Amino acid sequence: MSMKLVNNSVARRGVSCKASSGKGVEPRTYLKTLPGISSPFPDVFDPAGLVDGATVSDIRRWRESELVHCRVAMLASVGYLVGEQVENIEAFTLFEGKITGPAINQFQQIQQGFWEPLLIAIGLAETYRVAVGWATPGGDAALKESYDMGNLGFDPLGLCPTNPTELKDVQTKELNNGRLAMIAIAGFTVQELIDQKGIFEHINAV
Repeated sequence: MSMKLVNNSVARRGVSCKASSGKGVEPRTYLKTLPGISSPFPDVFDPAGLVDGATVSDIRRWRESELVHCRVAMLASVGYLVGEQVENIEAFTLFEGKITGPAINQFQQIQQGFWEPLLIAIGLAETYRVAVGWATPGGDAALKESYDMGNLGFDPLGLCPTNPTELKDVQTKELNNGRLAMIAIAGFTVQELIDQKGIFEHINAV
């Protein structure tokens, strides 16, 4: 009965099931219904075997965390590249030209008056995300069973497909691009820490 409910939910939404933690649903089977599985790993990519000791609730929480990190990494990757390039464009001069050099060093140059509004904005965004997706604390942290991971209802341009198959495909692309961005931003950071040069300085030197 539980598996039937899971399959029905997946068929309707194409992205997730509204099953409680481990009740009649094998975690690996549940994971295979989610977006994010694609070539060159046609099955679940889990070299550390984390799924074997997990519950459905764990997997849902991990996927939510992965999506958050994917989105932050994509923004950070763009921020690295754009921030280093606009410093020489008068119309986009950062903080009257006081912010310069590799992105890894730019945040230390930002003066008071920027961080306070930024922290407030982040706090409001996180408060909203927790209110939408997370169950009332009472033991282990868990997502609401009715919550589709990563779906905060933010689609101002109306780009999100309504067809379940197309939606799952778009969500897989978001995850794959986000995973690439996490690797990229790690590479950007390490490279700039090593030689204190901007990303495009390396590209132009090739």
